Amino acid sequence: MDGSTAIDLHHEDCVKGLRRLAPESVDVAVTSPPYNLGIRYSHFRDDAARADYLDWSLRWAMELDRVLKPLGALFLNIGAVPANPLLPHQIALRLSEVFVLQNTIHWIKSIAIERRNGESLAVGHFKPLNSPRYLSDCHEYIFHFTKQGDAPLQRLAIGVPYADKTNIARWNHTGGRDRRCRGNNWFIPYRTIRSRATDRPHPATFPPELAAMCLRLHGVNDRSVVLDPFLGLGNSAIAAQECGAAQFIGFEIDEGYLAEAQARITESSRKLPKLADVSA
Repeated sequence: MDGSTAIDLHHEDCVKGLRRLAPESVDVAVTSPPYNLGIRYSHFRDDAARADYLDWSLRWAMELDRVLKPLGALFLNIGAVPANPLLPHQIALRLSEVFVLQNTIHWIKSIAIERRNGESLAVGHFKPLNSPRYLSDCHEYIFHFTKQGDAPLQRLAIGVPYADKTNIARWNHTGGRDRRCRGNNWFIPYRTIRSRATDRPHPATFPPELAAMCLRLHGVNDRSVVLDPFLGLGNSAIAAQECGAAQFIGFEIDEGYLAEAQARITESSRKLPKLADVSA
């Protein structure tokens, strides 16, 4: 292999596209479907009746189940709005008719910490909320679905150093490594942008760092096939490239988003180190 990821993008509805893929041909899917919260996409109505939306979610989930390998996984990013907090849980329950919910990860966008000296530290992407009833929503869910709930994880691939270095020698499970499980709270803020229209034209997208952490946790390597049935701006494809996956497959019904994704994927591939550079 030359160290590059084969990119296979399709301007197509994902349910139809997934039916063309061979059974058990995909290692891992990472995606964020429309949330059905009335978000203004270019060519998609995001306001279906809740029952219809959940039925549709089950249809694409069943196709994903067919194409995923026995130890494959689906990392599903989904959020809510304060006035409609049950949506993530409802979709998780519906998809549990097909998959097993193995882990629930919280994507933290903004966090405030009280230091021991009494000072406050607030970092991340904070979206103000004008309401006397609700708290500002600073997180989204990532549901880690697998077929039987027994897919192994590479926890230390996204691990963090020990704050107390004495733990390295004191605990047998460390194996002498200064690395521990990150846990299920992931603080990943959005990158600072100058213009939403040019830098983030899709109204609901996750950063490539989030997808990359999911892929590394699953253990993606140069033999892995990665899939995103809702491509958006292509951040999952960029993550697959960064992780060295063998192939990435993406579906997107919006021609404008697909073109933008292709451009971003191409630009990202130019910035990646070549195999010869890495080996030197």
